[in-house]
Amino acid sequence: MGLRVESLSPAQADLVKDALADHGVVVFPGQTVGDEAFLAFLTSLGEPVFTVGETPVPGWPDLNVISNVGRDRPPRSAWHVDTSYVDSPPAYTALRAVSVPAQGGATLFSDQYAALDTLAPDLRAAVEGRTATHVVTGVDPGPGEQRSAEHPLVRPHPRTGRPALYLTSPARMARVEGLSDDEAADLVVRLHEHSTASERVLEHSWEQGDVVVWDNACVMHRADHSAVVGDRVMHRGMVR
Repeated sequence: MGLRVESLSPAQADLVKDALADHGVVVFPGQTVGDEAFLAFLTSLGEPVFTVGETPVPGWPDLNVISNVGRDRPPRSAWHVDTSYVDSPPAYTALRAVSVPAQGGATLFSDQYAALDTLAPDLRAAVEGRTATHVVTGVDPGPGEQRSAEHPLVRPHPRTGRPALYLTSPARMARVEGLSDDEAADLVVRLHEHSTASERVLEHSWEQGDVVVWDNACVMHRADHSAVVGDRVMHRGMVR
């Protein structure tokens, strides 16, 4: 798009939102921004939100650190959308590359528009009109915070109305309306396998200076931590 994330006008921010609604992911290469400018970019797209239980960036409590530095084993990452266990999940998530490894560490994105459009008739019938219960795993939101939410399996995009298949990791999809636990688990696995087939997946290999933002309404994502050589440090922010 030829834009600099540190100086988006309101009109340019709208262009980014339109591109996200259409394509799911926008990559801004060659950005020379710190956390202040990164947070300003996020704020141009919405209200920052932070997942309680994540590790905040020192001095920037609206951002969190994703890092393999000092770990005995690679981080784990399953296909998911961010913080779907609340009624109003984050609209957009962005990552800023702080340290890029010499090898590996890509982020993968699945096209949930295409996933819905290419569903077999029996699966399409199974998801239409049904809701799923999304639950928190892996972090503790703290006392009094929301831990589960109901979302339709076919969810219209809030900006355009275009429907997408709305999933998160199977471990976070506790129930599906009208199905037994076994039936729900089988359906979720089949939907995940379909959604994440290679023809519906974009792989982003990171370079220093990359800022990547995605639309949680129409993509799932996961990090590929296999075969990483070197430090992989990202700063993440989310907005609603």
